[in-house]
Amino acid sequence: MYFNSRRSAIHAKHGMVATSQPLASMAGLRMLMNGGNAIDAAVATAAALNVVEPMSTGVGGDLFSLIWIAKEKRVVALNASGRAPSAAAIEDVIKAGHTGIPNTSAFAVSVPGTVNGWDTILREYGTMPLSEVLKPAIQYAEEGFPVSDIVAYQWQRDVEKLQLHPSGNELLLNGRAPNEGDVFFMPNLAKVLRGIAEAGPDAFYKGPVAEKIAAYIQELGGWMTTQDLANDAPDWDQPISTDYHGVTCWECPPNGQGLIALIAMNIVEGMDIKGMGSQSVEAYHHEIEAMRLAFADGMQYIADPRTDYVPIEELLSKSYADDRRGLINKNHAMAAADFGKIPAIHDTVYLTAVDEEGNGCSFINSLFAGFGSGLVVPGTGIALQNRAALFSLNPDHPNALAPGKRPFHTIIPAMATKNDELWLSYGVMGGFMQAQGHLQVISNMVDFNMGPQQAIDALRFSVAFDGGVTLEEGVDPAVIKGLEDKGHTVGIREGYSRVTMGGAQVIERNPETGVLTGASEPRKSGSAVGW
Repeated sequence: MYFNSRRSAIHAKHGMVATSQPLASMAGLRMLMNGGNAIDAAVATAAALNVVEPMSTGVGGDLFSLIWIAKEKRVVALNASGRAPSAAAIEDVIKAGHTGIPNTSAFAVSVPGTVNGWDTILREYGTMPLSEVLKPAIQYAEEGFPVSDIVAYQWQRDVEKLQLHPSGNELLLNGRAPNEGDVFFMPNLAKVLRGIAEAGPDAFYKGPVAEKIAAYIQELGGWMTTQDLANDAPDWDQPISTDYHGVTCWECPPNGQGLIALIAMNIVEGMDIKGMGSQSVEAYHHEIEAMRLAFADGMQYIADPRTDYVPIEELLSKSYADDRRGLINKNHAMAAADFGKIPAIHDTVYLTAVDEEGNGCSFINSLFAGFGSGLVVPGTGIALQNRAALFSLNPDHPNALAPGKRPFHTIIPAMATKNDELWLSYGVMGGFMQAQGHLQVISNMVDFNMGPQQAIDALRFSVAFDGGVTLEEGVDPAVIKGLEDKGHTVGIREGYSRVTMGGAQVIERNPETGVLTGASEPRKSGSAVGW
């Protein structure tokens, strides 16, 4: 059972980029062909996506990245997610009459980490300056770009959000979403990007742009100040990993949900998924239950490790996975998935690039929901993220809202290595679909020996927090009935709505030949390109 994409994997030797929009893919390839490396290509691609897929990403959001340094044969992790403003307070949200942080409120806006992230990763591992890698994005914004079909569909879904405030019209075409083939111009954003290209991150975090961001948020009742913006700084982290049948799978550590993907892999590794058969009732059932358990743990324990203890080592132990696996009934779905006890001690873009030297960059840049909070800073074209909506208002929860704290994050880049060589640079964008997408892609490639495009095309499941599970049109009716017989509540995604089943991009590298094999998500408008 596969998505009828009719896509073939692509092959190249000198470099490759894969992402959800062809114009952005070409921006990254342009860097590679001009002598840049995978990191240069990744930032150029991300910046271009800010323009050509603006509901998903941009300078008003955050980013995480994993980098494979070929000469050193190691993975490093960058956390460029922003923090809550210094005046953030649970009491303020409750006094405003909310039981959670509303997605479209000024309270939901955490400090955007993207621009500092771009600059930091380029300075440390890139070969080109911001002024060079931002050229394609600026060109698309100034000269206009034709809107692709799936981007038009996603844009349309969030028109009402943009219409809540007058400045939202900066991201509309005569008050409406652009249609497929319409040429869209973003002159205000072009000015912001050009300023960043010329003056670096200070053009965003200090001066007129920062003043506009802070003033707008404060006007709407939020906490953001110019000092909050000026204080933003990314962090280099030690990535986390687990072994899955001889493959080392890498994720960024919390505050992201990569930990959830690894917990699920550990649980599934102890099952005979291969023997159950690809996309069989039994395979689906066991992987769904494993994901439910992993989510229960993640939602309980994941927080900002710089402010709260996160028991990463305990959660990633194989013995813990054994205990959690023992809770799965092969004949019936769990009534509820609860988090395990630890002994004391929504829209996004994913892209990947690999260069001729074997350096890899797994990169994810996001506003969270479509156009983030829907708050567009007047005169800038900047849509601000709503990532702070994921904070808990329970002061006793590890992920409780607090000043200067990073919220739980859904965006997670991934890598996989074999024998101390890069094998895959991959990711699956799409909110809480991401961790389960990682499990499914890895299982497809490791358990069933699928190639990258086949692994992406394979029909997916998506676990919901209400206990239900969503499958895609095309699934064998017998499989649906089999899952329902085991107690699962099954829904089906059809047509364009399948975009919610995740947006995967994969680049596989053969260490012996240097040949790169790329695959791109058929549920998106994107492409893998190489030379």
